Amino acid sequence: MNWDLILRTGGQGLIRSEACYFALAAIGLNIQFGYTGLLNFGQVVFAAAGAYGLAVSVTTYGLSFWAGISIGLFAAIIVALVLGFPTLRLRADYLAIVTIAAGEIVRLVVRSVRYTPIFGGTDGLNNFANSFYDSNPLSSGTYGFWIFEFNERDTWLLLCGWSLVAICTIITFLLVRSPWGRVIKAIREDEDAVRSLGKNTYWYKMQSLILGAIFGALSGFVFACGQQSINPDNYSTLFTFTALTALVLGGRARVLGPIVGAMLFNGFLAFADVFLRQAIGEGYIPDWLIDSNKVGAVRFMLVGIALMALMIFRPQGIFGDRREVAISDR
Repeated sequence: MNWDLILRTGGQGLIRSEACYFALAAIGLNIQFGYTGLLNFGQVVFAAAGAYGLAVSVTTYGLSFWAGISIGLFAAIIVALVLGFPTLRLRADYLAIVTIAAGEIVRLVVRSVRYTPIFGGTDGLNNFANSFYDSNPLSSGTYGFWIFEFNERDTWLLLCGWSLVAICTIITFLLVRSPWGRVIKAIREDEDAVRSLGKNTYWYKMQSLILGAIFGALSGFVFACGQQSINPDNYSTLFTFTALTALVLGGRARVLGPIVGAMLFNGFLAFADVFLRQAIGEGYIPDWLIDSNKVGAVRFMLVGIALMALMIFRPQGIFGDRREVAISDR
């Protein structure tokens, strides 16, 4: 077996763009669900709003890349307001229902034939991040060390993407230790008690939803720029549940939990994929048990088994606090 390839692929999976944009999405979910207790099952809506806001602005209307970034962030905020206004005064499960439905509604709208001139239909939109890559200060070549080596294009994307992760992490760290952070954690634990103290819990929850939406839009930017294209079927509910898995794995209501969870989740998938293929090729795994066409499904089965074990033996996640999980699940 080619252990150099296995280690290289698994190691790079820890920090590739997939881990980066899922970390950003999970940080947003951590603000909403981990700290505030908002059951958001539609983080993909905000990622799609950011990505399509950028791509449509540049490709369809000929605006600059940076104008597209601003429009994408604004679109995510508007979507958060539209989803939050009718639901945040109701029970938490209403927000869960609305957000998971909104994700499918947005996906079906942008892939419809009627709006193909704007959103590109099922083919999506392409080549809208040229300005981003043109601003790359790195010369042609390979950067990094050992198994963590990337070309100049990927290195530039990773530098920008993980810088966003660092900025969002610092913002989260400062906010959750501020008076605002103490209020949203109190809302998660007992909203009625917070309301009895004169706090406008509705507005605090709206702020949390909007902040998580902004982080979700940043995730959409990294996702779209990494592929230089967007396709509506990439923004399915699987996106949200992958980010939610990363959050649960790392530990909700912990600043570093979403980042570590996203890195481990993506790294394990990459490692399992190449390891299983190498084992099948070398004959260690017989074809009648698993063939190369089934590797993609089997690696998710292995992730599922690992998550089941995690929920049994450490339900709070790697960095989570069991007491906080018990409080937020009342």
